[in-house]
Amino acid sequence: MNAQTERRTIAGPAGAIECAIDAPAAAAARGVAVVCHPHPLHGGTMDNKVVQTLARAFLQLGYRAVRFNFRGVGASEGAWAEGPGEVDDARAVVAAFRAPGQPLVLAGFSFGGYVAAQVAAGLAAAVPAQPCERLVLVAPAVSRFPLPAVAADTLLIHGEADDVVTLADVLDWARPQALPVTVVPGAGHFFHGRLALLKTLVAGPWPR
Repeated sequence: MNAQTERRTIAGPAGAIECAIDAPAAAAARGVAVVCHPHPLHGGTMDNKVVQTLARAFLQLGYRAVRFNFRGVGASEGAWAEGPGEVDDARAVVAAFRAPGQPLVLAGFSFGGYVAAQVAAGLAAAVPAQPCERLVLVAPAVSRFPLPAVAADTLLIHGEADDVVTLADVLDWARPQALPVTVVPGAGHFFHGRLALLKTLVAGPWPR
């Protein structure tokens, strides 16, 4: 993402996982933010522009931003595991980068939204519970993968003109949870021409 981006591999359930880490200029980060990329079989990687935009927003908010490639993508070992395996990859990344008791934000774009929501649900249900501080979903693939119910303060952003995951499908998923949806007028699935606005929405005022 920039010259200061640190790239490293960690151990994952299917082999090495390639990660990219950006740390805030301040000596102490506010917490760690893990960002999940879109579908591996459709060109999704941790260098996707939406994923990088999310990482920049979290960096601006003072978080240590961690992106990673799912198994079989880039330098990450293994092969596509149809969703559950990729959720396990994300859990391994959280375990590697989150210190005990450290605030955690989970975020995901498209397929990555499914992964982030599943990890968040698992952390909330753990004994003892280890919930994330906040969940951010951008164009989550609600019509393609089984997303669990999410916390009421989840930030859900979707493009009005998304033709991959329709706004109607997202509203149908959000409605039973009374979950607000932030709609970006005219934006498609990849937020072309709207990335600066997306960053502003994510980096806006958060509860301190």
